[in-house]
Amino acid sequence: LGNLQDKIKLSEMAEEKKPMKLPDNAAGIDLMIGEGGFGLGGFYRHQLSTTLTGFIDFSISESKHSKEIERFDIFGYPLPIYGKKNRVFVLPLNFGVQYRLFSNSLTDNLRPYLSAGVGPSMFVTTPAQQEFFKSFGDAKARFGVGGYVGFGANFGANSNNLTGINIRYYYLSLLNDGIEQYFGEFEKNLQHVALTINIGIMY
Repeated sequence: LGNLQDKIKLSEMAEEKKPMKLPDNAAGIDLMIGEGGFGLGGFYRHQLSTTLTGFIDFSISESKHSKEIERFDIFGYPLPIYGKKNRVFVLPLNFGVQYRLFSNSLTDNLRPYLSAGVGPSMFVTTPAQQEFFKSFGDAKARFGVGGYVGFGANFGANSNNLTGINIRYYYLSLLNDGIEQYFGEFEKNLQHVALTINIGIMY
């Protein structure tokens, strides 16, 4: 009898732990740090299967030219950048999917994934020689399409809160002749890398 009980205990210990059941929906905000500075966004996700999740996200961030170097006066205020005509703000709306990696070999505390999204984008330009907030009075909008690919992970086993981080590579293309960020230089395609922190709730 003793041997039988020992075998039962060993069998129970060897039994694989069932994966944690997470809510199907999640929503929250994205805090972005990119080549152009800081950005802010929001997202909604819906789990389609144990490994596949569909999402919608929207963000706003500034896009800066690769040769741009910011300078400040002695009081900490930014100085005009020589040759720069417009500030450019990028507002992409993306529809995409996340594919969870290693779902059978990693615990639910760490859930890495690959992601990809595409969708329309709006580009807002403001005169660079004007004061930052006043320049929005002369803002102009242009439109295009684009998307991103990324790699990230969600952390923690709490079924109510969502915390994660990911790195995204964005590629955006304008539908018109491009944006004159510097005098005489028109850019039709914009690309940048952003580190994104996700904070949200699951329900």
